[in-house]
Amino acid sequence: MEATEIRKLAALEDKHWWYRERRTLLARALRRLAADGVRPDRALDIGAAGGGNTRVLRSHGWRPLALEYSAEGAGVAHERGLDVIRADARRLPVRSASLGLVVAFDILEHFDEDHLAAAEIRRTLRPGGTALIAVPCDMALWSAHDDAVGHVRRYDRESLRSVMEKAGLVVDELGSWNVLLRPVAAWRRRRASGSDLDDVNPVVNLGLQAIVTAERYLPVRSLPGVSLMLRAHRPA
Repeated sequence: MEATEIRKLAALEDKHWWYRERRTLLARALRRLAADGVRPDRALDIGAAGGGNTRVLRSHGWRPLALEYSAEGAGVAHERGLDVIRADARRLPVRSASLGLVVAFDILEHFDEDHLAAAEIRRTLRPGGTALIAVPCDMALWSAHDDAVGHVRRYDRESLRSVMEKAGLVVDELGSWNVLLRPVAAWRRRRASGSDLDDVNPVVNLGLQAIVTAERYLPVRSLPGVSLMLRAHRPA
């Protein structure tokens, strides 16, 4: 992602409905891990950008390290008081079997060699450790936005599950997100000429937030959405 997009994301993520809901979903996943008896440990947030998800990890007791490839994104995370390193997700500078949790939201789709990033996630997780993955889904939604933010592909369920399982991870959950707003996303992106990382009118932002929040309580994860979210673990 270009430096201008990183700065734009950092400025938007505290208030934009998309990023706010993603942080809420991450927080819910962390609470579920705690309910399953998983105690906070060392965590890695791959592709942390400005560190929004890293801050969620820290607020739930994890000891997170933000990893960001771009100097701009790493600089923003550092300005926010986060521990951050610059590195490539295909060559993580982290000891093998040293992490309890790896978060990689909207990362794999940026690599031709997504299998290398998946293998590195598996390598750095300790046995029993958890990976939380999010990717854009469905090549039918491909648009100028994907080109602008450096995507190589959008996934379907089978291709995402395959890359995780070939890396040696066990998939525990896999479902859609942003299902209710998929028709709106498809309409907007057909007309897009670049990234749709834009500020949103506060009233519109509130309305979109209400719709995507309602999705938490509806049985829609098996339906087509805009993103896929996956939970996996490294077997003992």
